[in-house]
Amino acid sequence: MEFTELVDLASERLGGAVVAANDEFFAEKENLLKPSAPVFVEGKYTDRGKWMDGWETRRRRTPGYDWCVVRLGFRGIIRGVLVDTSFFRGNYPESCSLEVCDLRGQPSVEELIADDSVWKEILSESKLQGDSQNLFEIKSEERASHLRFKIYPDGGVARLRVYGEVLPDWESIRRRGGEIDLAAVENGGRVIDCSDMFFGHRHNLIMPGRAQDMSDGWETKRRRGPGYDWVVIQLGKRGEINRVEVDTAHFKGNYPESCSLEVCDFDNESQEKLASADWREILPRVKLQAHTRHFYEDEIKRDVAATHLRFNIYPDGGVSRLRVYGRIE
Repeated sequence: MEFTELVDLASERLGGAVVAANDEFFAEKENLLKPSAPVFVEGKYTDRGKWMDGWETRRRRTPGYDWCVVRLGFRGIIRGVLVDTSFFRGNYPESCSLEVCDLRGQPSVEELIADDSVWKEILSESKLQGDSQNLFEIKSEERASHLRFKIYPDGGVARLRVYGEVLPDWESIRRRGGEIDLAAVENGGRVIDCSDMFFGHRHNLIMPGRAQDMSDGWETKRRRGPGYDWVVIQLGKRGEINRVEVDTAHFKGNYPESCSLEVCDFDNESQEKLASADWREILPRVKLQAHTRHFYEDEIKRDVAATHLRFNIYPDGGVSRLRVYGRIE
């Protein structure tokens, strides 16, 4: 499904967290958002029962459902969710539903779970399959800062992924003034296409902070023919780019030989038509080094408005982060 190519708004690396749950008797609520794939360990038990890599509640003996509240890393619109029930075969919920609320600031857990809190349903009760990747497309345009995940009547879920679009507070950003990273995920940037991402996902390029290791970057397979690799980034807002950082941290024997940057000012929603847009080079091909933060300012061609950026690497390899600093229009 297309929505799985969007950013996981609940990701721990973006600040997502499970802040409350009505029950977590067999397995902790925090497991839901762990970045790693769930695992099963044969014969591993705790003093409460079989160890499971997920969130698991006790068997319900009264009417109702179990629930947890997730604080999204960034406020946004949810386009789809993955409810992963891997290894939950005889103990998965029969169904689930989703609600959201949009609260400013840092609401307390007490405020979130209060009877008068306003939650809006974005996914009605839907059947789940055990030991499966359950995908649900969301048709709602509700803005969300928090998500309430309900399971009926009880059971275990290994992972929850919440795919959507970040909605920056542009008024606040304008008031602060100055340059921002136009490509950063927190500012609404999206890596919408790439030539290859065999070893590392393209979204890693625009994630917060520096990469933790080589797996936390964008890395392509070894190219055995002519050409080069590339990614296309939709900037969070139209703006002019003043300086760029290309970080090859952790890439020591597999960094690209060089890179270049192109931009276009494109107001068409069709990704297919981007290839024929008027791309203009703002950074000519420059050499890269291993495990290094490269800064380019004097080399950048100015006074070029951009909505999209194409980052080219020659011929292949890995880059951990790309920062694109400029001013929004």
